[in-house]
Amino acid sequence: MDLIYIGKLVNTHGIKGEVKIISDFKFKNDVFNINNQIYINNQKYIIKSYRRHKIYDMVTLNDFKSIDDVINLKGMDVYIDKNDYKFNGYLNEDLMGLDVYDNDEYKGKVIGIEKSNIYDLLVIDGKRRHLVPNIPEFVKNIDIDKKIINIKYIRGLDLED
Repeated sequence: MDLIYIGKLVNTHGIKGEVKIISDFKFKNDVFNINNQIYINNQKYIIKSYRRHKIYDMVTLNDFKSIDDVINLKGMDVYIDKNDYKFNGYLNEDLMGLDVYDNDEYKGKVIGIEKSNIYDLLVIDGKRRHLVPNIPEFVKNIDIDKKIINIKYIRGLDLED
């Protein structure tokens, strides 16, 4: 199993076993579908129903019929098995360890992803540490198979200036 974090189960809703999940997972429209599997506390659950409500992804699971069945899940992290899905694009986890180049100049490896309110930032560790917004103006090409990211470097992306 290759578990990928997709959000946090923050609360229950109502008395019929519905739960509130906070998720900013970019492919959540592919995940939160009836009969799909999610994992909470290493336990597999099947999605029985799904709807959006404000900022929450509202889900009912398997045979749970009451708040008493799901109250113990409150506060737990929610995962999927990457092998259960075929996404149209890459996951942030796929970028970890990729080599980063500005034209032919090696800048370093992706060692992390920082989330901001607007876009994700690639944390690149090389001779210097860089934060590069993962947007088309800066990230020109991502080749997961070749394990390479091509960026447009501009002055000011260094963390150690």
